Amino acid sequence: VYRLTMQLSGILFSLLGWVLSCLTTYLPQWKNLNLELNELEIWTMGLWQACVVQEEGGMQCKDFDSFLALPPELRISRILMFFSNGLGLLGLLLSGFGLDCLKIGERQQEQKKRLLLFGGMLFWISGITAIVPVSWVAHSTVQEFWDENIPDIVPRWDFGEALFVGWLAGFCLILGGSLLNCTICSTEVHPSSVRYAVAEQQDHCQHL
Repeated sequence: VYRLTMQLSGILFSLLGWVLSCLTTYLPQWKNLNLELNELEIWTMGLWQACVVQEEGGMQCKDFDSFLALPPELRISRILMFFSNGLGLLGLLLSGFGLDCLKIGERQQEQKKRLLLFGGMLFWISGITAIVPVSWVAHSTVQEFWDENIPDIVPRWDFGEALFVGWLAGFCLILGGSLLNCTICSTEVHPSSVRYAVAEQQDHCQHL
């Protein structure tokens, strides 16, 4: 029961992290800009578009025209977030087939363990590749905010909500992968595999 609980907890944390990672990729609030001259407007920037939020007219967004015209941190962040989402999905598929509660492959416990191990490692890599881009954008935002060469009258970008969602996504993916890998070290034997072993031994004895 302990082993199965750990496996299900790992899958749920990893699934939550993957969903948050996908959400982070498409949220336009990676950076926020609040204009002091017009407090009714808030500008936001994501990986795909820039938006302006107006108190009366809602949100209006414009997609970036060119990938090459983006700042380096946003270009690399796009690629890394795609990797994170893809690796997270692959990890969910592999580790799902390795769960003890799944009837498929009950006699092949070693292969199921390998699937869990590989899935947990993919979640680790997925979590890291989600944390790196949001941390890089956060670092560049801090550098620009405190840049003394920029006049004080120029508005400064601040952290957007997507960065915090991305950090949470990476943490959940790493935690989920760690829980799955911990279950591999457990020596608990699945009841169904015991039943199969006993049945095979009885059949063998009958043939003798």
